[in-house]
Amino acid sequence: MRGYALHRWLAGASTYLGEASVRGALLDLRAYPGLVDGDGRVRGELYRLHDRELLAVLDRQEGYNFERRRAGVRLADGCRSQAWVYRYRGARARAVPIAHGDYRRAHPRPAS
Repeated sequence: MRGYALHRWLAGASTYLGEASVRGALLDLRAYPGLVDGDGRVRGELYRLHDRELLAVLDRQEGYNFERRRAGVRLADGCRSQAWVYRYRGARARAVPIAHGDYRRAHPRPAS
């Protein structure tokens, strides 16, 4: 997301399409969020990558606790699309649920 550490890999290599949400639940893993299965909606941002090779870079940056999967997303204007999302599959002992599903709301940072 804009304003957060991993955004630097997207900046200049993708086009921001807008805010979107995906079905699931969100965990606060201290330094970053984790999307897991759930019945709620999790808010995030949708990007179009300029080069498919960026997926391998993002996979490495996300790390072994995250798995990239295709999922249906809903854009802020109500349109639906398919997108790659990273699902968290690591330890949850210290994870804190973010009930409203919005990491930016829980940990505000300026969008760049």
